[in-house]
Formats: sequence, structure tokens, C-alpha cells
Amino acid sequence: MKQQTAQEAVERALAAAGGDECVVIADEVSSANLRWAGNTLTTNGVSRSRSLTVIMLCARSGGVAAGVVSRSAVHDAGQVAQVVDQARQAARDASPAEDAQPLPDPAVLARQDGGGDWDAPPDATQIGVFGDFAAALGDAFEVAQAGGRRLYGFAEHGVTSSFLGTSTGLRLRHDQPDGTVELNAKSADLTRSAWGAAATRDFSDVDVVALEADLARRLGWAARRVDLPAGRYETVLPPSAVADLMIYLYWSAGARDAAEGRTVFSRPGGGTRVGDELASVPVSLHSDPREPGLACPPFVLAHASSRRSSVFDNGLPLARTEWISGGRLAALTQTRHSARLTGQPVTPAIGNLILDVPGAGGSLAELTAGTRRGLLLTSLFYIRELDPQTLLLTGLTRDGVYLISGGEVTGAVNNFRFNESPVGVLGRIAAAGASVPALSREWSEYFPRTVMPPLRIGDFNMSSVSQAS
Repeated sequence: MKQQTAQEAVERALAAAGGDECVVIADEVSSANLRWAGNTLTTNGVSRSRSLTVIMLCARSGGVAAGVVSRSAVHDAGQVAQVVDQARQAARDASPAEDAQPLPDPAVLARQDGGGDWDAPPDATQIGVFGDFAAALGDAFEVAQAGGRRLYGFAEHGVTSSFLGTSTGLRLRHDQPDGTVELNAKSADLTRSAWGAAATRDFSDVDVVALEADLARRLGWAARRVDLPAGRYETVLPPSAVADLMIYLYWSAGARDAAEGRTVFSRPGGGTRVGDELASVPVSLHSDPREPGLACPPFVLAHASSRRSSVFDNGLPLARTEWISGGRLAALTQTRHSARLTGQPVTPAIGNLILDVPGAGGSLAELTAGTRRGLLLTSLFYIRELDPQTLLLTGLTRDGVYLISGGEVTGAVNNFRFNESPVGVLGRIAAAGASVPALSREWSEYFPRTVMPPLRIGDFNMSSVSQAS
């Protein structure tokens, strides 16, 4: 039996909904991966999957209830009908949704750019996406082997084609390619380790030989070891570590939580801190679904409602949004529901994040060279929140902390546990470099599309010494 297409699954679900209001999202995922250890490729593979999300809306006394059911491996019309029935029953059992809003008007959204070609087959990846990359990786293996180093890591590439349909006639689709590579180099005796990574859309822009050369340099720095106590140190954060902190800040910037006094973005006495100064320099933190190299869905795709998203907003167009402008908080993530509560514009979350420091230039190496004495980090790990009121986070340094003396790296130091707030970090920027594509180590699986600068922070809080390696 011929398997139905994702578009057919959406249409059949909407037909099975009858006259009831309904939102349907079908996600077709194609992925490929490579893995290696000890300078040798170990495994590779490809896979495909599909999920179907049906959101049934049921009018009742007191409002509209939403029933949401998501299922994988939905292959035929009978299975689609079962998912619709389950979502309808979930709506009947649910209380009225506090975020209920009329579904977006397709007549209005039809004038927005970004709907995609509904009828085209889903995009897909294949193992061949790694062709040039794998050849260059082989060269990196040879260089590492000759230098007494061992390389470990993985590369992944995927394409998600999302199809969104509503009972009001809306039809939108988006094809999202994403790729990541993480490379770990170790000394022959496995006592020294360094990490590097990159995000990509198609692996044509990944220079794995240059990445290995940087890790070799870091392993060389680590040949000399210096033990340091906990304390506040002038610290150079690479773009990947800045991404770790800014992504968490972004995820914490929900308007509703701020308006209810729950977060660092809450104004004492009530309301939000929109308009308040957050940074010591006029930074810009923004998202743009059409940012070159970071393109992401240009409309809302909400598989469930939360304090930061609403299934009723599915299909709303997205545009460039300034979250911090000129160093001041400019916007918080808003659904239509939270915007009515706060009186602020509707600014839904977007799937990329860019931090710019006006006038900043130069590389991580140049920022390091301008540091008289301090620390250079490689990455942050195991980040957890301690206090939402200040957005105080804790976590560990990993795979290389280096001592800078007179603008030069003179050795490696022990790892630390840090206690810092991303908002506090923005308020204490001593210097910044040029913004470049960066991959967060902690959050890359969930949020791979970022552009960040390296930052020098005058007094980064290393709260205790860590034995982590």
C-alpha cells in the first residue's frame, strides 16, 4: 500500500475533524550521522520519521478548550482518524484554555511571505552530505595521529519539513536544514582534552582541518598546568560559551512570567522591565527568521501551549525582533494572550538568536591578546538555574581553562564551578570581538542557530574548584 504523504495526512485530519475547528502539523524528518573515535570512523546511518500533531478546539461554556495529541508512525487514513478522535476527546475533557484566541485569518496571512510550496515533496538529507567533510576528516585523522593526538566526535545533519494546516483554510510549510559537528581532541595519554564545534546548514562551510589545528594548539597550551583557587577572574568567553548563556536568557524572557513577578525581567512593584538598561554597552540581541545562514520558520509552529507559546497562534507571521536594543530590554516573548495581559506588542519566539556589540571587531585570539591577566574558557557544561529572580546560573567549565598572562596563553588551569547571571554578564562587558556563527555546547540539540561575539568579563565568578575534566 502506498504510504500517504505528509500533506495528505494533514488534509485527512482536517477532513476527519468535520466542522470542528482544528489545527494539524505534520513533521517529516530526515537525518544522517557520522561518528568517530581514536582517529577512526566508527558508525554512520540515515533515518526518516514522521509525526502528526492534531489540535482540536471545542467551544463550551466559559470559553474554548484545546485537545492536543501527537503521534509518530501515522501511515494511513485510519490511523489519522484515530488521532483526530483522541484529540477531540482530549478537548472535551479539558477545561477552557486561558490562551484561547481566534485562529489566524488566512486571508490576512496570505499576504505574508514565507508560506512555502505546499505541494512539493519534503526535503531530505542523505549520507552524501558528508562527502567532502568526511574526506577532510580523514586528513585531520592523519595529522592528529602524526602529532600523537586522538580525535573523537560526531557529525549530524537533518532536514525537517513541517506542514501546517487549519480548518480556516491556512496552508503553510517550512523546510529546515540543520547540521552540527563536535570534535574532541585528546593527548595520547588521555590526560588533556580540548573541544570545538560548528553549526552548518549543509557542511560545505565546515573546515575540520582548521578545527583540529585549533584543538592541537589548545592541547599544547595544556602541557603546562597551573592550579588556581576559586575567585573572581577577568575571563574571556568564546562565542560558544556566550551562546550557552544568551540562549538561557532568551528562554527565560517570557512576558507572562515577567509580568507576574517571577523573573529577572520583572519590574519591582509590578509590570516588566521593558525599556530598562541591561547592558554596560549598547548591545543588540535579536532574532530574524530570514537571517542569512540562520533561516528558521517564518511563522509560529506551536505543537503545544505553554507559558511562552500558544497553539492558537499557529501560523502567525514572524519578523525580525529586537529583544535588547542599545543595551535596553526592548521586548519579551509574547503570545497574543500574554500581549493582552501586558499591553505590549505580540512578539512570538523565533528559532535563532544574534548578539551584536556595535563597533566591536577582532577575533577571539585578538581579544585574548588584549588581556593582561585572566582566564580563557573553552566551553560551559551542566548549566542549571539557581535563582529566577536574578537569573543566577551555575555550571562547570570543561575541556580546557587557560591562563592568560601579558596577552599570551601560558598554560592550563583547573576546572571551576561558576555562578553567574547572563544579565549580570551583559552588565559587565569589558571588551568584545566580532560576532560569528557559534554552537552552544549545552543547548545545541535544541537551539543550534546562533551568532555570538567573544566577550571579556572583568570579574567572572568562579565559585569553587571542580574536579571535572
